[in-house]
Amino acid sequence: MQITSKFTVAVHILACIDIFGGQMRVTSDFLSGSTGVNAVIVRGVLGQLRNAGIVETRQGSGGAHLAKALDEITLYDIYKAVDCVDDEGLFHFHENPNADCPVGRNIHKAMDDRLQTAQAALENELKSTTLADIVADTKKIIEEE
Repeated sequence: MQITSKFTVAVHILACIDIFGGQMRVTSDFLSGSTGVNAVIVRGVLGQLRNAGIVETRQGSGGAHLAKALDEITLYDIYKAVDCVDDEGLFHFHENPNADCPVGRNIHKAMDDRLQTAQAALENELKSTTLADIVADTKKIIEEE
């Protein structure tokens, strides 16, 4: 189980857009330098965020801008925008448990509800945290450096 790193990259990108957007054009090359991620991947993540209505981008060196206020963007919005979890859910079962084994035959049933509850708890926490929270914390940490 692992949520793709595109989620944390997307949050990083959005924080940079807010923090640096008033000072400069925030381009994929700049974001690549800040995130340490290839600019092609950054552009892909920006495309997903654009499709979700979270950012606006201009081709060339136009840069990126937030399409919504920070407090209107939740971590859940970002999580969904960058396809962190497929339709099967956050947790995946191994594909071929032994049906002749009583554990293999029943482990899926024993765990399904608990794993769905865990995923729901994670998603509820993401829904309760906004990008404004992350940016405020980031700015505070920068000031304390």
